[in-house]
Amino acid sequence: MIQLDFSKLPQQLLTTVITDASNGAVLMVAYMNEASWQKTLATGETWFWSRSRQELWHKGATSGNTQTVVDIRVDCDADTLLISVKPAGPACHTGHYSCFYRDIHGRDLEQTNN
Repeated sequence: MIQLDFSKLPQQLLTTVITDASNGAVLMVAYMNEASWQKTLATGETWFWSRSRQELWHKGATSGNTQTVVDIRVDCDADTLLISVKPAGPACHTGHYSCFYRDIHGRDLEQTNN
């Protein structure tokens, strides 16, 4: 297995891009530290480091919108992850399918799932 380089980045966090395995859509960007990485590998669901709460975060723990890992790719520097998932609901805390639901002008590009 490729050794990830947590030492390069501030707070030893890796940028992690989450995509929908069924269509390739970018769902969200989050951050993983070594502990969340290990939990993701062990459980097969995404775990992240919450920079605002300063704690581990299991995606969907409160909402039920978990993400089952399908594939994991590592960039050339081993400091960024691309994870394809099977989402059990919206990725965005706003209820949108993706966190990238609006354009640069603020126009909503999708319907919410609420």
